[in-house]
Amino acid sequence: MSGLKDLQQLCNTVRKDIVRMIYTAGSGHPGGSLSSVEIMVSLYFTDIFRCFPENPDNPTRDRFILSKGHAAPLQYSILARKGYFPVKELKSLRTFGSPLQGHPNMKKLSCLDCSAGSLGQGLSIANGIAFSFKHTHCTPRVYCLMGDGEQQEGQVWEAALFAAQNKLDNVCAIIDCNGIQLDGSVKDIKNMEPLDEKWHSFGWNVIKVNGHDITALHEAYKQSEAHLGTPTVILAATTKGKGISYMENQAKWHGTAPNAEQYAAAMAELSLEVQ
Repeated sequence: MSGLKDLQQLCNTVRKDIVRMIYTAGSGHPGGSLSSVEIMVSLYFTDIFRCFPENPDNPTRDRFILSKGHAAPLQYSILARKGYFPVKELKSLRTFGSPLQGHPNMKKLSCLDCSAGSLGQGLSIANGIAFSFKHTHCTPRVYCLMGDGEQQEGQVWEAALFAAQNKLDNVCAIIDCNGIQLDGSVKDIKNMEPLDEKWHSFGWNVIKVNGHDITALHEAYKQSEAHLGTPTVILAATTKGKGISYMENQAKWHGTAPNAEQYAAAMAELSLEVQ
C-alpha cells in the first residue's frame, strides 16, 4: 500500500477536484461525492483494485460499479488521477458534449464499466458480471458502491438474495453509510437499521468500518478478498460532505453547487489554493 500520508493528500486533492468541478458546472452532488473519497482512494490507489489505465479493456481487470451514480464527480476525479484521461478534462463536467455527464455514461466515457442513474440497479449489474466470471472461470473481482438511502430500493435486496444463493464471493458491495439522503436523514425517511443484521440474514459476510480510515478500509478490502463462499458487504460509516465544515451532515448539500463565496471558503478549508 502507498504511504498513508500520500493517500491522505490524494484524498484532499480529490475533494478539491469535486468542489471545483461542481462549482464550475453550477450543478452536481457534493455531499455524497465527498463522503466516499476514502472508500474510492483506498480501493484504486492501493494493491486492491486491479486495473490498467494504459489498457482499459484488459479482460483481467477488476470491475467497478458506481450504483450511486450521482457521485459521478468522485468517480471522474479518481479515474483522471489514475491516468485514464487528462485531469484538465474534469472542468468539462456536465457541459454539452462532454464525456463527463452528470451521471456516468459508458457510451460517453469508455473506461466506465457501467452507466448509472436510477438508484438500486448497480448490485444487479455487478452480480451479472460476477456470475459470468464464475461460469467462465475468470478471476476478476467486482466492486459495487451504493448509498445507504439506496438500501430502501427493493431491487437491492433481490440482488442480495441472488448473490448469496449463487455464492458470488467475487462480489464486494460497499455501502456509504453517511446517514443522509436527498432531503433528510435515512433514519427519519425510511429507517434501514440494523443494516448489518439485515445483510447478514440475507447470507452475506458483513464488515463494518470507519469509511474515512484508509488503513481500516484497506484491511476490509483484504478481508473481503480472502472470504470464500459468500459475497461480502462493507458498511462504511461516513460523514456527508466530509472535509467541508458547512457541508457536513447537511441534507441541502446532497445536490447543491456552492456559490463563489462558498467555493472560496471550501477551498480555503481544504488548505488549497483557489483557482
